[in-house]
Amino acid sequence: MVVSVLEEMRIRSLGVIDDAVVELSPGFTAVTGETGAGKTMVVTSLGLLLGGRADPALVRIGAGKAVVEGRITVPDNASVAVRAEEAGAELDDGALLISRTVSAEGRSRAHLGGRSVPVGVLAELADELVAVHGQTDQQGLLKLSRQRQALDRYAGDAVAVPLAKYTEAYRRLRAVSAELEEITTRARERAQEADMLRYGLDEIAAVEPRAGEDVELAEEAERLGHAEALASAAAAAHAALVGNPEDPEGVDASTLVAGAHRALEAVRSHDPALASLADRIGEVGILLGDVAGELAGYADDLDADPLRLAAVEERRAALTALTRKYGEDINAVLAYAEQGAARLTELDSDDERIGELTAERDALRTELGGLAQALTDARTEAAKRFAAAVTAELASLAMPHARVSFSIRQTEDPEGVEVGGRAVAYGQSGVDEVELLLAPHPGAPPRPIAKGASGGELSRVMLAVEVVFAGTDPVPTYLFDEVDAGVGGKAAVEIGRRLARLAKTAQVVVVTHLPQVAAFADRQLLVEKTNEGSVTRSGVKVLEGEERIRELSRMLAGQEDSQTARAHAEELLKTARADV
Repeated sequence: MVVSVLEEMRIRSLGVIDDAVVELSPGFTAVTGETGAGKTMVVTSLGLLLGGRADPALVRIGAGKAVVEGRITVPDNASVAVRAEEAGAELDDGALLISRTVSAEGRSRAHLGGRSVPVGVLAELADELVAVHGQTDQQGLLKLSRQRQALDRYAGDAVAVPLAKYTEAYRRLRAVSAELEEITTRARERAQEADMLRYGLDEIAAVEPRAGEDVELAEEAERLGHAEALASAAAAAHAALVGNPEDPEGVDASTLVAGAHRALEAVRSHDPALASLADRIGEVGILLGDVAGELAGYADDLDADPLRLAAVEERRAALTALTRKYGEDINAVLAYAEQGAARLTELDSDDERIGELTAERDALRTELGGLAQALTDARTEAAKRFAAAVTAELASLAMPHARVSFSIRQTEDPEGVEVGGRAVAYGQSGVDEVELLLAPHPGAPPRPIAKGASGGELSRVMLAVEVVFAGTDPVPTYLFDEVDAGVGGKAAVEIGRRLARLAKTAQVVVVTHLPQVAAFADRQLLVEKTNEGSVTRSGVKVLEGEERIRELSRMLAGQEDSQTARAHAEELLKTARADV
């Protein structure tokens, strides 16, 4: 199976590193060097590539910015490749190029596959690409929430399925409880709102407005208010068109048009153009007759009744009183009434709604209790298997008498959900408080690993946990920084052996100061400073043959040329190769 592999990183102006390239490969790579040479910058660089916090203090003194670039091979069908393409990134011959820039002023930029992306996108990819473990990550293992997450991750679907159902019920219960609290605590406010709505709706109903009525009445009021002027204008226009009976000698438009028509009709047969004009004049005469008839009818129908005008103004005043309170026009007032009626129905049904919500809340609490019990049962079963697997790994890490176990407990809470006949506190992940316990030797009581494990023991416990995870939920690359802190002798050899076995199924990169661990690596990288105190491109190199023996000798005795140390180094390499 093809998996993602971190091929190389280029680091510029980061900490003590001036400009260096770290070439990695599948299998087990050990990064070694003198204290302060910059080994940890390898871990820091990878953290930046994977969306870690950008600290301007990391920028090398005198440089304007630090740049880290990485190349990771990614299978085309991997979810990482899909997510990267969604972000606009492009693969380069099956590899994903990632870069991160941190300026001395604190600004940070990220690029993925040639495209600028938010740093959060890199963080999204991190979980599926690399598991980074250092001293700070060990401290994370001490948190109870992290221990519960670790157990749930190990259990797989046995916990994931009931947890999904529990989470859905939990969210619904939160929503129902919030709505119920909102209704009951705001009862007085809602009653006042209902009274105001009821008053407004009654006021609108008493007037009984019609859609568009205010516009119609405004037009009618304008007409009634100028009735005399309108009638006089209509009569004058009518007389101009058809003449005034009281002035038979007067000239009107209809008579003149008729005369023009007769003049052309007499000669229309002699010229088609003139005949066309005669027809058009005839049409004008007909149009003048129609307009004159309508003017006569308008004058007859015009109502100049002052009583009607008073009634219209009174109605307009009633409508204006509504628009002043409920909308800019009558159509808006009617929309307010419709919405208000719906809201009033909702408010008036509060008592019924409270009953429904209370019943649903109680049912959800009962359901949540049952799901919580199922979740506890699944975790308890998985905890036994997980603890047994980690205990077995510790035996191979020179802790043969150590025993790991889990404490799964609940806290009683009268306001909680009922589980196993008890009311217990609950949260989004269930009712369980999960804690990893360690008994380092026979007769020692199991204690929380924060109290029961030394620094070296904690390192081995975490390595054991990760090795167990590798068989159930592996990631392509594991990076361990000083995971062997506080460990030496036989325990160091066992850690090296276990890391080598882990490297059979994943890429493993270890920053170490122990020769017993480095000897098991498939590849050993040396990080060393120049005389000026910086790490350059030539300062990170792959050690082979004699160079690797010299470095292991230095790590063993502090003397590269010590014959005793060289013999021990050769023996370590021989033992490691025979074991692997």
